Amino acid sequence: MPAQVIIVLGYLIATVILGIIAKKNAGSPRAFHGSGLGVIMCVAAGTGEWLGGTSTTGVSEYGYDFGISGAWYTLANSLGIIVLAFLFAELYRSLETVTVPGIIEKYTGIDARLVSSLLLTFVMIAVGTSQIVAAGTLGTAIFEIDYIPAVLIMGTGFIIYTLAGGMVAVGYTNVMHLIVMYGGVILAIFLAATDIGGIAGLKSQLPESYFDMTAIGLPKVSSWIIASILGACTAQAGIQPILAARDVKVAKKSAILTAFVVAPFGILTALLGMTAKVKFPDLANGKLALPTLLVNMNPVAGGIILASILAAVLSTISPIILAAGTMITNDIYKRRIKPDATDKKALFVSRLTTAIAGILCMVIAILLYDSSRILDMVYFAYTLRGSLFVVLLLGIFWSKTSEKGAIIAMIVTASTGLFWVTYKAISGTYPIHPQLNETYISVLVALVTTVVSSLLFKKDLKEI
Repeated sequence: MPAQVIIVLGYLIATVILGIIAKKNAGSPRAFHGSGLGVIMCVAAGTGEWLGGTSTTGVSEYGYDFGISGAWYTLANSLGIIVLAFLFAELYRSLETVTVPGIIEKYTGIDARLVSSLLLTFVMIAVGTSQIVAAGTLGTAIFEIDYIPAVLIMGTGFIIYTLAGGMVAVGYTNVMHLIVMYGGVILAIFLAATDIGGIAGLKSQLPESYFDMTAIGLPKVSSWIIASILGACTAQAGIQPILAARDVKVAKKSAILTAFVVAPFGILTALLGMTAKVKFPDLANGKLALPTLLVNMNPVAGGIILASILAAVLSTISPIILAAGTMITNDIYKRRIKPDATDKKALFVSRLTTAIAGILCMVIAILLYDSSRILDMVYFAYTLRGSLFVVLLLGIFWSKTSEKGAIIAMIVTASTGLFWVTYKAISGTYPIHPQLNETYISVLVALVTTVVSSLLFKKDLKEI
């Protein structure tokens, strides 16, 4: 058995075992969703939302095509987390809920909570599906098996250890994932850049634009920053550890540390893409940058680095499916269907819905493999998440925001976002103007429709 296969398989098994070990600390719904977490556990669980397959293979592709400016993907995420930490962490904590829709209910109403929960669950499924696709693709390359068996093997592993330990398992395993991710990427840079003269070699062999932080384009950078700030403040998987922190001080401190853990990773993976550009300048496209580097490395080193990519995927998919299960359980089952559910019943539903979320991600990943619709679905999902924050922001700071207004805004914005990404997928450009992408239009539509709808459908007395 090749060294790379042994290393990656061993890492996957170790992850599952660690998740199962965490089970003894997740015997109640509160523990399963997260409760009383310390700084390290919060940081480990929170980074999973931001450091996934896109931050490795995606950013290395940007690095290959544009240079260091591709790092803005994770830098933008870190800016969003900083905004969350300083402006909203304390407020969210004071509302005593474990879900973002629960926060939305406090400022709009119970029906708005239901609608936002359904929309955010879709967001989790979309992002989870993209990570399962990445895992399946990685599995086919490593184990030399077909895509469907790879998805089933990898997906089953994710589900097992998440169900076993819930948020505790996410925290335990993500500590290991973070160490392996950073260690693997640093090792890859060291090995790949040694024979080209390091940073000096990159500067001498790449165009000057590759070291320009705006080379990827200001519209894309600004879009990432806006989407990240809006998304960070409504990202269930990223906010759940903050809501589960031991106290407000731990919540804020862990959010700030999470931002500083996330930010450098994109710089490292962009450098990997730039190194690939020097070593393999004629690749068909930038997506091949990281795989080509790994194929041409020592098998043991390549195996370690492959494990680091797997770690990035694992660190994201687990909190994603847990977040979906948490929202379905708390916002729909316990809030609307069975408010008096016992802890035992609620824990069962939590595990069941988390498992269903994971299985659904696997099914969609199999059905949409090799389809651009996966990316369209993810773009649409991010549009939804950002627009929901606009609605929430108005609910917090504009007293006239009504429940009907919020619900209409969510539905109209979701419909607009779906039209926007569908139009782009079919025609190759956005409606109205090529720079008016799904992020900008969703913010605008959410703002306008919330205000207009709230003025048309004013608050009932019972909402005040």
